[in-house]
Amino acid sequence: MTPLLELRNVSKRFGGLTAVDAVSFSIEAGELVGLIGPNGAGKTTLFNIIAGVYRPSQGQLLHRGDAISMLDPARIAKRGIARTFQNIRLFQSLTVLEHLLVAQTCRGLGLLAELNPLVSGAERTRRKAAMELLELVGLENRHDEIAIHLPYGAQRRLEIARALATSPELLLLDEPAAGLNDTETVGLREMLDALRAQHYTILLVEHDMKLVMRVCSRILVLEFGKLIASGAPAEIQVNPEVINAYLGAEA
Repeated sequence: MTPLLELRNVSKRFGGLTAVDAVSFSIEAGELVGLIGPNGAGKTTLFNIIAGVYRPSQGQLLHRGDAISMLDPARIAKRGIARTFQNIRLFQSLTVLEHLLVAQTCRGLGLLAELNPLVSGAERTRRKAAMELLELVGLENRHDEIAIHLPYGAQRRLEIARALATSPELLLLDEPAAGLNDTETVGLREMLDALRAQHYTILLVEHDMKLVMRVCSRILVLEFGKLIASGAPAEIQVNPEVINAYLGAEA
């Protein structure tokens, strides 16, 4: 079966610095895969390559067998690859619900209702779908609030809901637990469990090792831009290279 996403010897160089070095892996539909490594290991650079922000210096990216290495972020998103950001990026003046309604248009969703006023019920269908996603992330009661006025943890959840509103085949989550307190992290874990139960495919960059080990079925480990390990959480926890590079002797 063709993988949903495949990287073949992907590298990215910035002048004399090699941020990603000949990385190869694949992700199958329905997997929740963790991507870990020390600061500066190349995790966010790799995300930016997959999302089309950077083009690889060498190697190939394939989505369902189609080469996507040269596509820009808009075309990557239209193919069904959505992402969140390590630093929250919400629209300044839009409500929570409006964030999702805008996101629905990313892949042409909802455009029929906007362009053809004779399509009855289309707007209600869009709003219903958006509200269902807000319920999934626990924001259904805050749908009419200006998004940037939400507490930090709620803004994190909204970013995920906005990405989900594009109906992605692959969801890239860049450190969604960053800045969350213990209670909010538990809520994030429960949300990821719910997404996994609904067969979303997710690539998760995260420093919270308890969260990663709890929710991921497979973990990839980067060090200095190289992929040094790949395996189930139990395998990664006892891998000597990973322990030396990242987890520490007590892991």
